[in-house]
Order: sequence, then C-alpha cells, then structure tokens
Amino acid sequence: MAGGWARDGAVNEQIEASIEDELQRMKSRSAPSGESWTHCAECEEPIPEARRRAVPGVKICIDCQRERDGQPATRGGINRRGSKDSQLR
Repeated sequence: MAGGWARDGAVNEQIEASIEDELQRMKSRSAPSGESWTHCAECEEPIPEARRRAVPGVKICIDCQRERDGQPATRGGINRRGSKDSQLR
C-alpha cells in the first residue's frame, strides 16, 4: 500500500535500491584486486612479502591500513524517500 503520490511498491523498491547500493560499496571497498604493489601507495614503504601473499592486490602497508581503519568512512548519503525531516535541514 503506497501513500501520497507514490505508487504501490515504491517504498520497497527504494529500500532494496539502498541496500543494493550499500552492498556494492562494501564489495568494492573490501576486496582489492589486481597485482599487489611492492611499495605502499601512501607512504612508499616496502610492503612485506607475507602481506602481499595474504592479500592479493594490496596497495598499502599495514600501518597505513590501520590508520585508514581508524578513520570513519565518509560517504554521501542519498535520501531516496525525501522525508520532511531531510528537507527541513
């Protein structure tokens, strides 16, 4: 049952689209691909061989990864529902 101007099933489609977007973001973030780099892309220190074998496609060293993991991830929030609360901000 839709409310207002939305057609039937629109809310469920919005929720499913939001979930799919989040899953795609998580998949692209969690799995490095390609060939591992020998030196870190951020600090240019050598990446140990054991790390390159354990995480194929790795591009940053352990220290830089720990620093990244400690920072909150910034991302653009999309409000697909267009709630009144979001419009008042």
